Amino acid sequence: MGCNEPKAFVRVNGRTILARSLETIISSGVASAIVVAAPEDFLLQAQEEIAEAATRMKCEISITAVAGGNDRSSSVQTALKLNRDAEYVLVHDAARCLTPPDVFTRVVDALQSGAEAVVPVLPMIDTVRRVVPHGAVGADPSSGAGTGAERASNGIVWSIHGDSGDETTADRPDNPDHAVAVGAGGRAVVRGDLDRAELRRVQTPQGFRAEALRRAHDEFAADGAGLADGTVTTDDACPTDGAGSTAEADPTAGEAGEGRQGRVLPTDDAGLVERVGVEVVAVDGDEEALKITYPLDLVLAEQLARMRDGAVDPGPGAPDSAKEPR
Repeated sequence: MGCNEPKAFVRVNGRTILARSLETIISSGVASAIVVAAPEDFLLQAQEEIAEAATRMKCEISITAVAGGNDRSSSVQTALKLNRDAEYVLVHDAARCLTPPDVFTRVVDALQSGAEAVVPVLPMIDTVRRVVPHGAVGADPSSGAGTGAERASNGIVWSIHGDSGDETTADRPDNPDHAVAVGAGGRAVVRGDLDRAELRRVQTPQGFRAEALRRAHDEFAADGAGLADGTVTTDDACPTDGAGSTAEADPTAGEAGEGRQGRVLPTDDAGLVERVGVEVVAVDGDEEALKITYPLDLVLAEQLARMRDGAVDPGPGAPDSAKEPR
């Protein structure tokens, strides 16, 4: 995105992504404590942003900044240690700073109704195909070649690093005849149609019964695995060339991450708990909970923030949430 600092400190209509995220969480009323996992070199800056946001929102709940780990999993584990008494935990992505408070409420309501893990989702609106290297055409598809309680008890583990849970994957079709060459020189092919009706775009906050999330992280740590590549601390330290090699700059990077035993690793916390047998429940997400990843996302977020802040008339046809300042 052309910046030299973590994305969470980029300003959207005058306030940082971190500040706006905190304001949304606080205004949702679902949290009794918030933990911000920040890059160690930016911990002081995060603490200053927290203090300003808490004063502005007249917030009385505990908000703590901690130094994040080398990857998303270790950062979440660090934050979990500060919320040992929480019955529920929400893991939220800083890049989704305009997530409407109602999304937080829906996630918590589902947890209070008995779910152990909850994610907000949106329908897939585009045609989706799996892209594989040109030499993978005709390869064996199975081989992988080319490829409840009171809300006051809720804690929120909130990470500056960003999530990688937007990219939904599915088993590719078994019929190699569906392959079509694309790109210069036919270097890649797309294989078959995925059933769009079965696919969803996953957002945050992702909510969990705290015991289930701790167990999932503990088991993966003991197995020598973590979340897939693309969830490292440097995700939000925007590359000056606008590219970068992580899932933050390239949303496909996390899909092929493998552990020591060649397994495809989960790219978010919901994937972790699912691996240990926890059923993940879906609730409605919101288009305004866009993930700021590319420069165009920032342009859209800036316009939406201006409409929310009352600086711009959204005009006819704009969603109601854009017409009422939050």
